[in-house]
Amino acid sequence: MNKLFLLPLLLCVAWTLFLQVNQVPLRQGKKGYIYIIAISSVVIGALSLLLWITADQNIGQW
Repeated sequence: MNKLFLLPLLLCVAWTLFLQVNQVPLRQGKKGYIYIIAISSVVIGALSLLLWITADQNIGQW
């Protein structure tokens, strides 16, 4: 769970490589970075919320 911060970083690197391969300026691909950060934030937030909600249930199982 603590490595989820790598998700947006890896996606941004992949997006940058895609833009460079297709010779698209980074300025033109700015909207893609915004989408990556927004969607990744929602996913990380949802998973963090689910982990927090279920944390009490996992204590007694070990």
